[in-house]
Amino acid sequence: MEEKSMSDIKVKVKEKDLNTIKEICKSFDNKPGELINVLHKTQEHFGYLPAEVQEVVAQELNVSVAKVYGVVTFYSFFTMIPKGKYPISICTGTACYVRGADNVLQEFKRQLDIEVGETTEDGKFSLSCLRCVGACGLAPVVLVGEKTYGRISPEGVKEILEEYKEL
Repeated sequence: MEEKSMSDIKVKVKEKDLNTIKEICKSFDNKPGELINVLHKTQEHFGYLPAEVQEVVAQELNVSVAKVYGVVTFYSFFTMIPKGKYPISICTGTACYVRGADNVLQEFKRQLDIEVGETTEDGKFSLSCLRCVGACGLAPVVLVGEKTYGRISPEGVKEILEEYKEL
């Protein structure tokens, strides 16, 4: 059996989603200069930006698909992969790193059995790293969605995960 990569998986854009993308583009007057704003709003709606969504944005703003793809892959806040219901981000800025963020990250990877950039099979958790959340006094810092956890040790990882497994 042939293995499929993420780039082989095609997402069919539903009619209502197509209309949503068109409405988002129209709200920015379909101006090519508004590409980043359109992508932010579109990702806010869909949670990620698969190739098929990027193609519609390109068509609506009258720019090349390559330009849209270039922006999506250049900026770290855009993603082409769906995130988990509870996205986990480990700060790896200097203060957090020095105070053990890498050990915390390794523990999340071990307990969730995923790598950075992946999502658990049940779609509940995804794992990423980011640079400095501005809470250096609480280092190391972990974000789960919008919630901030400070002074996290590898031993505290299980407790954080338990909080969300119950939901």
